[in-house]
Amino acid sequence: MRVVLDSNILARATPGKTRAAREVLLLIIQQPHTLITAAPLLTELARILQYPRVRALHGLDDIGIQTFLHAVEVGSAVVSPVSPPPIQTRDPDDDLVIATAIAGKAEVICTRDRHFFNAAVHSGCATYGIRIVNDADLLHELRSLSAPSPGTP
Repeated sequence: MRVVLDSNILARATPGKTRAAREVLLLIIQQPHTLITAAPLLTELARILQYPRVRALHGLDDIGIQTFLHAVEVGSAVVSPVSPPPIQTRDPDDDLVIATAIAGKAEVICTRDRHFFNAAVHSGCATYGIRIVNDADLLHELRSLSAPSPGTP
């Protein structure tokens, strides 16, 4: 599965966390899945991880943040987003996520951002074969994909 994780998911997936977002990230960076990202998305994530209230949640220092960002980048297929994005939301940062998903031929955008759950955005993404899901639903799907079939040792 080819997946774009929105920055609101990646910011919850920092080391030491046991949230669904962390498990999703750890599963997506393993074969046969592919994490899709873009340089502007990594820049946005770096900015978000520096916010004082977010720092208080993840507890990473500057070196920890850089290490996490590097791990995300190395574990990703980094693409150049299509421009201009053919599907627009109310937030240019969200448009970038969609443009990255289209460029990376993603099957899924995983986000908790309510703008993505708008019917027009859903249908627009669907025309490119992209589904919008939250981290809990994607985690459930990934677990079911990796579960052994009945009767398998």
